[in-house]
Amino acid sequence: MIMVSGANGELASRVLQELDDRGMPAVGGSRNPVDGQRLLDFDAPAGLDLTGISTLVLISAGYGEDDEVIARHRNVIEAASRDGVGHVIYTSLTGAGNHLGFALAHRATEALLTASDLEWTILRNGLYAELFGALMTWAGDALESPFDHGALSAVARQDLAAAAAVVAGAPTAHSGKTYELVGAPITAEDVAEHLGTAHRSIGLGEYRARLLADDALLPFQPPMLASIASSTRHGFLEGTGPDLVELLDRRPADAVAVAAATAAAMREP
Repeated sequence: MIMVSGANGELASRVLQELDDRGMPAVGGSRNPVDGQRLLDFDAPAGLDLTGISTLVLISAGYGEDDEVIARHRNVIEAASRDGVGHVIYTSLTGAGNHLGFALAHRATEALLTASDLEWTILRNGLYAELFGALMTWAGDALESPFDHGALSAVARQDLAAAAAVVAGAPTAHSGKTYELVGAPITAEDVAEHLGTAHRSIGLGEYRARLLADDALLPFQPPMLASIASSTRHGFLEGTGPDLVELLDRRPADAVAVAAATAAAMREP
């Protein structure tokens, strides 16, 4: 049986749907299970039960400080080893993202996994096209962002979900492999052009000040988001590679269109 962790999240729910579409039995794991899902709380290691699971798609529990995230991932990797899970597929971060404020937890998890006695596959996911669109704001009729002319090799969540399902369907063929799942580079200007509007760039200082003034953000989030802006602006996230297309065996979704749809949905009427 395949299990997908974080089952109620945006990526995991898509992975489960992709597996279902392919006729592959799978179960979702969640700390708040619903509709036949299994309890899977990374913060409660004594209660982790992965018996009967042959392949675990470990969706990164990245919403937290590094020590919290790494502890959660260590807990589930140790439980997988104890309970006889055959293969763990981990959704990591593109190698180009080492400058990002949340890269450390991903690299630490990769090290934990590769040092374990488990069979493993690492999916180094590019940043979501949906996230790229969501990090832009509207200033009147123009899109505004801290990205300037910088490009990001963004990927639609659905494509990353499909790639994870492909690997989960035949894990042995992908054992011990690390895939760089990135798309073609896109810019904020591309997104604005797609929407028929202009793009206005703001400086990193102004962007950070806005983040720090946002009471909805947790303390670790402003530096994380600022690192995305700076890395994109200065060309560290625009690498390309063949792995995504080869796993999907098709062209990925148009990341510009996906980012534009997200940005457009945030525009006030």
